[in-house]
Amino acid sequence: MRLIDRRVAGLSYVTTLWVVLATLLVVGIPTLTRPAFADIEAPYKRVGDLAVYLGVIPAAMLRGHDTQHPESQMHGTPPRGVHAYHIVVAVFDAESGRRIEDAQVAAIVSGLGHVGRISIRLEPMVIAGTVTYGNFVALSGIDRYTIAVEIRRTGHPTPQHVDFTYEHRFQ
Repeated sequence: MRLIDRRVAGLSYVTTLWVVLATLLVVGIPTLTRPAFADIEAPYKRVGDLAVYLGVIPAAMLRGHDTQHPESQMHGTPPRGVHAYHIVVAVFDAESGRRIEDAQVAAIVSGLGHVGRISIRLEPMVIAGTVTYGNFVALSGIDRYTIAVEIRRTGHPTPQHVDFTYEHRFQ
C-alpha cells in the first residue's frame, strides 16, 4: 500500500505530492507558529454553584498602557522580566450567569509535585465596568503548574476551591 496513491481524483503523482505538501504547509505552519509558552488545560471549570474562568498572560502586556489607564496601576506597577505573568480569574453564578463581584479570591501556584508554592491574593479589578480578580506571579522555567483558586463569598461560610493546570513552556 502506498502512502500517496496517484489515482486519487485522477491526479498525477507530482500533482498529488504538491497537494500534500501545500496541505502540510497550510495546516503545519499555524500549528508551529502558535504561542508555545502557555497552555491552560481547561480555562473554565464549574465548582458548586460557580463558573470560574482562568487566564494567564505575560505581565508585559499590561506595561504598555498609558499611566491614566486603569490597568497601568493594577496591583502596583507591572513587574519586569520574562518570568512575570498576570493571573486573571472571573467568577460567575453558574445558573444565572451573574458575575460575582464581592468575593475574596486567592490562588496558590505550585510547580509539578507542588514544588515552590506561591500564595497570592487575587485583587478585584474593574475594567470596562466588569469585575475580575488578578495579580502578578513569577513563573520561571518550563513546568506544569497547579493554580489552586480559593473563592470566599459574602454570606457563604465555606470557601470554594477549584484547581487549574497550566503548562508553562517558556524559560
